[in-house]
Amino acid sequence: MAQVYVSIGSNQQREHYILSCLDALADNFGELMLSSVFESEAVGFRGDNFYNMVVGFTTTLGVAELSRALKAIEDVNGRTRTGPKFSGRTLDIDILTYDQCYGDCEGIQLPRDEILKNAFVLWPLAQIAPQVQHPVTGQSYAELWQAYDRTRQVLWPVAFSWRGQDFSSPA
Repeated sequence: MAQVYVSIGSNQQREHYILSCLDALADNFGELMLSSVFESEAVGFRGDNFYNMVVGFTTTLGVAELSRALKAIEDVNGRTRTGPKFSGRTLDIDILTYDQCYGDCEGIQLPRDEILKNAFVLWPLAQIAPQVQHPVTGQSYAELWQAYDRTRQVLWPVAFSWRGQDFSSPA
């Protein structure tokens, strides 16, 4: 079993698509570790604000097979891949880490570089995996978040619940 962390984002019908994604992930992978949901401005383009979070789970799937499964969840939720790379979307699910794999892992670059670049990835990851070490830097996600320049991106936690569980308060 591999420990996986994925980022989830949406800026179209945000609550609907985040909830749908969580249902699909739970149906496919079982128990989930959930960060708070954060709202942030779009990065790289002008668009509606995003909801973002990080989810952890275990899987027996390999990296490529997991990537295909996550793309299928995106597709079922109306994700279109014909527009510009930086544009609005119903649902975006990215593999952040897969165990401690790094480099080219079955055609996917891991860990995802957004961990070190984007507050909307690092803050929620530091919430649910504070002591886990980044596969390349060796620093824990809590240490990386503590050192992060928080003036680079503005984000804030939002009230959110799923299956009766409230997870809107940052730890």
